[in-house]
Amino acid sequence: MKFQNISKLFLAFSLLFSFSALKSQDKFPDGTTIPKWFKENKPTDINKLGKKYIITDFGVKNDSTILQTKQVQNIIDEASKNGGVIVVPKGTFLISSVFFKQGTHLYLENGAKLKGSDDINDFPVVTTRMEGQTVKYFPALINADGLDGFTISGKGTLDGNGLRFWKSFWKRREWNPKCTNMDEMRPRIIYISNSKNIQIEGITVKNSPFWSTHYYKSQFVKLLNLTILAPKEPVKAPSTDAIDIDACSNFLVKNCYMSVNDDAIALKGGKGPKADVDPNNGENRNIIIEDNTFGFCHSALTCGSESIHNYNIIFRNSTVKDASRLLHLKMRPDTPQHYEYITLDNIKGNVKTFIYAKGWNQFFDLKGEARPRKGLANNITIKNIDLSCETAFSIEKSDLFDLKDFTFENLKIKALKPEMENLSNIQNLKQTKVNVTKVASLRQSYDKKDDSDIAAK
Repeated sequence: MKFQNISKLFLAFSLLFSFSALKSQDKFPDGTTIPKWFKENKPTDINKLGKKYIITDFGVKNDSTILQTKQVQNIIDEASKNGGVIVVPKGTFLISSVFFKQGTHLYLENGAKLKGSDDINDFPVVTTRMEGQTVKYFPALINADGLDGFTISGKGTLDGNGLRFWKSFWKRREWNPKCTNMDEMRPRIIYISNSKNIQIEGITVKNSPFWSTHYYKSQFVKLLNLTILAPKEPVKAPSTDAIDIDACSNFLVKNCYMSVNDDAIALKGGKGPKADVDPNNGENRNIIIEDNTFGFCHSALTCGSESIHNYNIIFRNSTVKDASRLLHLKMRPDTPQHYEYITLDNIKGNVKTFIYAKGWNQFFDLKGEARPRKGLANNITIKNIDLSCETAFSIEKSDLFDLKDFTFENLKIKALKPEMENLSNIQNLKQTKVNVTKVASLRQSYDKKDDSDIAAK
């Protein structure tokens, strides 16, 4: 009898423990459990990835003036026969586009630099993905398509060498204010497409001519401990998004530092009135962005401008300094859009605008079609925020999109312009412990107009 009672007691404790553990499990915004994959983050061990191919052992010279793309590509091709790691030792090596193959990896030693050519004639024209379209354009410096298990690691640098491209862009924009971002021909630094089980960690990515890193139709991607930089002065580095996530799923950005002259993290996916039925496009699903630090950028997190569906997005435990916006919902009137189940949690620092939700008309084109269905952003939760800003709520009322089912919880906002009346543009807004304080001045000053404001028009 005593044994039966003890067994029942043990069973009760076991059930209680199991219930408590289940209750405390980390959840996505839609209530589903976050898989263990997001927590199991181990450094890349290149000793387990096959033979090391040190590029200088194969005739590549430490010389920043000699273009050595073909030599590096030949090493990648050789390594792909049996698998292995392309090792870049300390030094500077000038290349244009290289293409990694299945079984190959990239390792940049401390002090190593792969530097991009600043002559667009050194880059081929290929079919690639750019600004929500599958088009003929220029590949990135580092390209990987259709790979399983590709890694980039180390303490070295990928330097896009973008100054010449930036100057040319602004000169073209001065001559033709309506020129598109792609009119000035420029490469990216990293482009990963149609791949899975990708890990990029530890390196510095800087001075990109165009988007810094771009991931398209890929899944199970981890970006860990990266530093991504592009300047806002003395020459602004236009369109240098740190991380563009384009139709991807199961994606982790963790312990990174980003400071660029455009959006830090932008969720892409497609644009145009039929974007949601184009097989080249897709949704972003199960994205976690955590434990990061953001310097100057247009927005720490942006939905758009080419984006059709973002679902289960978590942005948390981060510090934002000098961003133009914390959250930007770009509501594009020529594209069907749905942004849902997005949570921002435990964010501190300063921004120019806390939440920015407005129509986005840059390069608007209905392509002869009727206006697409109304855009929607819903089930957005923002909680545990401690920020100072110029404007708290820059939220537009529009017949072209709806904002509804937002939850604000435990917000501490100091603002020159609280703009609390704009909250009436959100349908079914729930607020708990929301403290927005109007202040006369801030320590931080912001540009009266940055180029992200211009682009919206």
